[in-house]
This record gives sequence, C-alpha cells and structure tokens, in this order.
Amino acid sequence: MSRPLHPLASLRRFRVMPRWVRRMDARVSRAINGHRHLPELDRGLARLSRSAHRSRLWFVIALVLYVSGGARRRAAVRGGASIVVGSALANLVGKRIFGGDRPLLKDVPLPRRLKKTPTSGSFPSGHSASAAAFATGVALESRRSGAAVAPLAAAVAYSRLHVGAHWFSDVIGGASLGAAVAVIGQMLVPAHPREEPQPSAPSVPLPALPDGTGAFILVNPSSGIDPLRPDPLEVIGEALPGAVIHALEEGDDLAALVRKALSSPAPPRVLGVCGGDGSVSAAAEVARHAGLPLAVFPGGTFNHFARTAGVPDVQSGIDALRVGSGRRVDVAELVLDDDPPFTVLNVASVGIYPAFVAERETMQSRLDKPVAAVIAAFRVLARAETIDVTIDGRRARVWSVAVAAGENSSASMVPLQRRSLDDATLDVRVLHAIGRMPRVRGLVALAFGQRASALLDTVPLRAKLATIESFTAERVAIAVHRRGDGDVEFGHDGEVSTSAGPHADDDARAVVSIVPRGLSVYSSGLPATS
Repeated sequence: MSRPLHPLASLRRFRVMPRWVRRMDARVSRAINGHRHLPELDRGLARLSRSAHRSRLWFVIALVLYVSGGARRRAAVRGGASIVVGSALANLVGKRIFGGDRPLLKDVPLPRRLKKTPTSGSFPSGHSASAAAFATGVALESRRSGAAVAPLAAAVAYSRLHVGAHWFSDVIGGASLGAAVAVIGQMLVPAHPREEPQPSAPSVPLPALPDGTGAFILVNPSSGIDPLRPDPLEVIGEALPGAVIHALEEGDDLAALVRKALSSPAPPRVLGVCGGDGSVSAAAEVARHAGLPLAVFPGGTFNHFARTAGVPDVQSGIDALRVGSGRRVDVAELVLDDDPPFTVLNVASVGIYPAFVAERETMQSRLDKPVAAVIAAFRVLARAETIDVTIDGRRARVWSVAVAAGENSSASMVPLQRRSLDDATLDVRVLHAIGRMPRVRGLVALAFGQRASALLDTVPLRAKLATIESFTAERVAIAVHRRGDGDVEFGHDGEVSTSAGPHADDDARAVVSIVPRGLSVYSSGLPATS
C-alpha cells in the first residue's frame, strides 16, 4: 500500500470532491483493475508512465521538434513553456489545495504497479497536466505536430489510471489544467501566423479567361485526397464553366491529351492542372513544349511549387486565370544519358533521397513530419547502400545527391521549398557517407536536417567534410559509378526515371541545368491584365 498522507490531507478529497465524483472514480478504478491482464500492455504502460516522470519524455520530443526548425521549433518552445507553468500549478498549487489519498495499491493488480509508489497528493495528476499542456501548446503552433503528440499524451494520462497512481478525476482535472494553461498562454502570447512564400519573378500579361473559355484543365482526382476539402473538380467546374476539364485516369498520356486538344477546332490558349507536385511538374513539361502558359490549381498534400508561385489554394488559381496575372519563372532540366530533358520544378535526385521521400510521404498523412521523417530514415538507411559518384569532376561516396531548382529555404536534406522563382541557380545538397558511423550520421541528417547534422559533425573524431554539403551552381554533372548491371534510378518531382547507360558497365550520367524564365505560370496577387 502507498504511504498515507497526513490525516487532514486525506480528508480533503472527501470534503472537496462531490459524492458523485468519488463514486465515478471508484467505478472507473474497478473497471480498469478488473480488466483482463495483458502482461505486454501492463509493462508498456508502466514504462510509458515512468518515461513521463518529471516531463522527460516531453522535453526529448521538444528537442526533436526544435532542431526540425520552422513552426515545429515554435511548437517546441510553446509546448515546453506550457509544461513548466502547468506542472508548477499542478504540483505546487493544486496538490497543496486539494491533494487527497491515491488509490489503494491492494486493489491494483501486482504486474501493473510502479516500482516506486508516488507519495504526493492525488489531485490533480501532474503527469496528465504536463502531457495535456505540452500537446495543446504544440498543437497551437503546428497542428500536424499536435496531432502526432496527442495520442501519446492521452496514453500517458491513461497510464496513470492503469498503474493505479491516480483516480479518474485526478487525470481529468490535470488534463484540463494543462490544456487551459496552454490556451491562456496562447491568448497572452498569440501563435505565430503561418506566412506563405511571396512570389518573386517578372510579371507578364497572360490570357485573361473570366469564365475559363480557352482553358484545357487536367485534374488528378487521386492527388491529396482530403474529405474535409471540397472536390476540386466541382469547384473548378462551377467557377470556370467555359473550361474543358479532363479527369486523369491511370495510363493517361498528358502529352497526347494536349496534342489532341491543340488539334481540335478550338485549340486551348492555356493549359491548367489540378494535382500535387508530380502532376504539376508533368503538366509544366507539356506546357513548355506546347508553348502554353500553365495555370496551377493546387490539389496535392504539399504543393511546394504552387505555394511559391503565389497560388496557395484552388481559388487563388481561379482568380489568377480570370484576371490574367502571371509570372515568368525559372525551371530546371534533367538530362539522363542522351535522352530528351525532363522539366524539373522542385528537385531531381539520386541515391536514397527518392526512397526516403516516398517512405516519408506514405506516413505523413498519419504522422507529423518529424516523426514520419525519423521512421522513414530508419527504414531506408537500414537497407540502403552507398553509391560512388563524381560531381563536376569530384569523386565522393554518398548516400544521396539532390539538386533543386532555385535556392531553398529548407535546412533539411530535402530541398523542396524554393525561396524565389527567378534566382537562376540550382541548390545542390550532397549527403556524404563519411567518418565513423556513417549510417548514424546519415540518419540524423535525413531526419533532422543541417542543424542537427552540423552539431553531430562537431563531436571528436569527426570527418573532415560536413555530412550534408550544400552549394549553388547553374549546371551540375553527376556520374554514378555502377557496382553491378542494374539500372540507376533518378527521382524528379515525385517521378522516377532510370538510366541504363549505353553499356551495362558504363556510368549512369545525369546533367541538371537551370533554365531562367523557362515557364509562364499564372500567379495571384498581381494587377489585372488582358
């Protein structure tokens, strides 16, 4: 049994808590203690409860969020501050005012009990207060991060019931206190608003199509499916009744569809696309060859290019098309061996980067980006092999090479968010396999980016070269030295192309070049032109 409190402290629960609350607590405790004994679950919840002692679990997660940068860094700071205030109020104020005895250990199954029994007052639960304060504080700055942390916070709160450390009312009271602290903190220090990238490129007059007449719009229905978002087919169809809209199906050839439309009696003046970054990049390739301006209606999960182009949502794309506001933006071209070039709007890459992005994005709809990145990095690096490359005449052993169109604001190995659309440069990131424990270095670099990787590079016995090397150029030549007779895969804007080389033992070669002002794209926020 737990060590009893002072008699007066024990009586507080009976004086303060209504009888119906005490009865509810007793019923919940009997239900939990009488539940079927599952050893793995009991041990897991006991370990989880111990890991959250003194908020150790939450501060570790806060550190991961902080080194990830951006909104997650602000989420870490707000979550940590909420913990400090919420924990102090629960443990230093709440327990002194209310307190009360904890549940009797004789009623708790032996495998569920903690090794060290808490002896402080019962109400409110400090663990629950800290968990709710952190989860709420994080969610106020980053909804995705908050959604990832919330289930863990709920599990910690329940664990206090499962191990017999608290009554149900203690957990509810602690969680309510923690959440209230975070919300009040947000009222006193408002959350930082998310700022969309501002488009920067020369403005050009493009055809203004008030009702969409003259536009041929391709819609990818499978991109970024979100039940909370209106169907883009319906939105675009109602706003632009004069446009010809084609819903893409598996196996459709975009170039063939556009050629067919151009050979019709009323050929289109504008090519539009609704989808994710991969769909937009494929349409940009076709638009450039057809000499048509591109109208983008973001319908994917991330929409990196569309956001940088000043089209954060479908309505912005509709508005830009109606008034004819546009920009001339830079693109990149990827040439594999002697094949025709591919248009690249975001990034081209070789090595584990394409596999990492694919793995991360399959989980990112369910998990927050930092969590998905860590898991994806573990999975990819566990089975990955290094590649030997020559980059502009310089040999290196690497995990991956990524080349982005335009300098990127991202500090990660994943350069997907362009700073501008007209800087006429490539942003090159090389993930080296160097030094001691190259897989560990690669894991940290992939999951947490340049800041965390640079911190690891400062430890003793470090390699002479940074794990993530970054530089800018106008043209980059990459040769991948084969170790077998298999094809080499190059990723570009969510698509994968292979290079077999002229002969099986030849290097796979790729050249990425920047094409200044290579694409006309509709962009919102500009004066109307005709």
